[in-house]
Amino acid sequence: MLRNFVVAVVILSSFSGCLKSTPNETCNPNYDPCNIKAPASEIQAVQNYLTANGLTATQHCSGMFYTIDNPGTGATANVCSDISVTYEGKLTNGNVFETKSTPIALNLSSVILGWKNGIPLIKEGGRIYLYIPPTLGYGSSSSASIPANSILIFRVELVSVH
Repeated sequence: MLRNFVVAVVILSSFSGCLKSTPNETCNPNYDPCNIKAPASEIQAVQNYLTANGLTATQHCSGMFYTIDNPGTGATANVCSDISVTYEGKLTNGNVFETKSTPIALNLSSVILGWKNGIPLIKEGGRIYLYIPPTLGYGSSSSASIPANSILIFRVELVSVH
């Protein structure tokens, strides 16, 4: 009887490693958005883009820039929040690499640093433009139609915080 119990525990333990963890299990509630900062050369490249396009934006302590179109009036997300957003992402050459006009649900802990740092700056119902240096985006990795070391521009609407 004890032997069957031990065998059952061993089998169950081996399968528990296959279970998906929830996003909040990997979330760091002590996340510091100023801890990782883009290098000066990347910050300057974003500033150059903004200047060349006549855009005014606020610099975040991480080195990304942002413009809040609508601050929103609802709940504020944190890095551990489940949220729903709509967004458009494009490159500095104007190429749109992704658009989501229907709200998608995600956990803020599972997105690029630029989003982790930027989305908590608005409340539910708000809209923000994020100008993200490569270090806070995909860095030296390419992703689908996003070349490595790209500055990313996002228009994000925070539909809801769950």
